[in-house]
Amino acid sequence: MDCIVVNNVSKSYNNVIALKNLSFTIPCGGRYSLLGPNGAGKSTTMKILAGLLKPDYGEVYIGGYPPDSKEARNIMGYLPEDPLPYRTLSVRENLEYVASLRGLVDAKERAEKLMDLLDLRQYERIQAGRLSRGNLQKLALALSIIHEPRIILLDEPLNYLDIPTQEKVISLLNSMQSTFLVSTHIMSIAQRLTDHVIMIARGTLVWFGTIQDLRNLGSENEPIESIVARMMANVR
Repeated sequence: MDCIVVNNVSKSYNNVIALKNLSFTIPCGGRYSLLGPNGAGKSTTMKILAGLLKPDYGEVYIGGYPPDSKEARNIMGYLPEDPLPYRTLSVRENLEYVASLRGLVDAKERAEKLMDLLDLRQYERIQAGRLSRGNLQKLALALSIIHEPRIILLDEPLNYLDIPTQEKVISLLNSMQSTFLVSTHIMSIAQRLTDHVIMIARGTLVWFGTIQDLRNLGSENEPIESIVARMMANVR
């Protein structure tokens, strides 16, 4: 079964094309990266999948449902590139409130667990608006996964995190059984979090396949970043 379906999606802003006939599917349990340079259309794609934008043309389904439906929202978690937790609420209050909105009966227990896993315990009484950018990112990640969603959309999830924290986040995400789509412009992040790549540039699909298949497109010992750059350079 496919958990994420994007079928001939196009989107423009004031006559500027952001996505053009983009299509891909992600099977349930898959771990995929949406890889491309800044301005490739990654965040637009993620917002459409999260139900925050509607495409001009094409169809999108999350777990078989339209992304703005209640059914899709119940099974999906979304970390935007610029997260906005409730800034006047503390870390703990954010976690417990969002868990309660999700109808979780064990809101406090889930908040406790995620604060420990993401080293947020010492900030539990601090308002979100007073957090450092890195701790705000960790809180936003915790909010996106507190309900243990079947499908998780992560837009640049390792932004603003130091290396030790990145490793903790990667370990946490790898322990989950969810379907992942991770948006990033950095190949090394794609390699650390996923095993498939959906490569886009100028709003169109460039390449789709496993990371190992991508490596096989290059010459012996050619860095995978060089392969990606060469493929991107051919897009007009």
